[in-house]
Amino acid sequence: MPASVPQRLDRTESQTCRVVSDCYAASGDNHDMRAVLIEQYNVMPTVVEVPAPSISPDGAVLRVQATGLCRSDWHGWQGHDSDITLPHVPGHEIAGTIAEIGSDVAGWSVGDRVTVPFVCACGQCEQCRSGNSQVCLEQQQPGFTYPGSFAEFVAVPHAAVNLVRLPDEIGFVAAAALGCRFATAYRGVTGVAGVQAGEWLTVFGCGGVGLSAVMIAAALGARVIAVDVNPAALSAAGRFGAEHAILFDHETPGRIRDITTGGAQVTMDALGSAAVVEASLRSLRPRGRHVQIGLLPGNTTVDVGALIGRELQWLGSHGMAARDYPQLLSLVRSAAVRPAELVTRVIGLDEVPAALVAMSDASPTGVTVICPGEQAGRHDGRDQQQPGCDSVQPEVVSGGGHDENRQHRVEEDPPAMPSGAEAKGRPGHE
Repeated sequence: MPASVPQRLDRTESQTCRVVSDCYAASGDNHDMRAVLIEQYNVMPTVVEVPAPSISPDGAVLRVQATGLCRSDWHGWQGHDSDITLPHVPGHEIAGTIAEIGSDVAGWSVGDRVTVPFVCACGQCEQCRSGNSQVCLEQQQPGFTYPGSFAEFVAVPHAAVNLVRLPDEIGFVAAAALGCRFATAYRGVTGVAGVQAGEWLTVFGCGGVGLSAVMIAAALGARVIAVDVNPAALSAAGRFGAEHAILFDHETPGRIRDITTGGAQVTMDALGSAAVVEASLRSLRPRGRHVQIGLLPGNTTVDVGALIGRELQWLGSHGMAARDYPQLLSLVRSAAVRPAELVTRVIGLDEVPAALVAMSDASPTGVTVICPGEQAGRHDGRDQQQPGCDSVQPEVVSGGGHDENRQHRVEEDPPAMPSGAEAKGRPGHE
């Protein structure tokens, strides 16, 4: 273990762990585990041995079978998130099995297959009591407010509130692909925007959350336009149900108004860009709804006159509560949506540091999933009940397998779409 990792510390049940050492018990019973450790911002992390997390009476410890690599993790590594205290283990898109369960937690057993929202709620505050635990006032977030899932084990606070049972039909890779991106897109499309069959939805930014929104909205019968600067991302969006795929430039709002005969009913910024916000609002028809998922720079301005004069709605969307997962999982089980098809790469812990650094240059198309039991360079799949990944076919985004009856076309004139904001906070879901 590096010298910079403090020794194990005792903590009371009322304390919230902030750094690696705060989350581990002082007893000699806890074993060590492998984890990705950030010791300095913007310096390549290392894979080291750290103590495994301890169990609290109302919590759980999961063996991580699969976890997503998200743009939010990159922001954390860059130092853009004030909740992170170094040294730190990132990772927040989790699928795994229960390794330990707290003495006060009923209805769950060791070995149960589970996933967890990236917002771990308290279950007691006003928002939790109203069913909106995705904006819990006392929320904790693995990989940000406490050590995360780029490790062999991760703790889950308030397990009765935050554990989501995985059906046997859904593998760990698909569940990790749900993560913050697919679940955020699902709630943004259905619960926040209330997209209806036959309505036009324009998705700006076709990273993980954008492609998820395209797939979900198309499955629900919406007519989808995808906008990005990356032809490969637009090609994937077409396979996932977008009827039109447009390379972003200053004429994009006009093209969208022409395609939709007056403007889309709903737009979504899945990137986080002031220019995208402006284009999104100009792409709406009167009384349209805009959903903001991507984080924005602090100096972003909004045309409030347009919001008022055209009665546009500006809607924020932040994750999804554990109680809302059954509807999404039912949709996945029906094969109406296929989150595993978003997975382009499966890697082991040893490959994570380089993959995180590579995100400084470009965002990969689709979703990268980390399997702690996977050896570097191996992607052959593992049994679901054992450490490692379930069966997955990497690079599926670049293959076929989608409904060929949905027509799509890529508009011409490649642009230079502005990059997402390097803002504090989460999520930055590319």
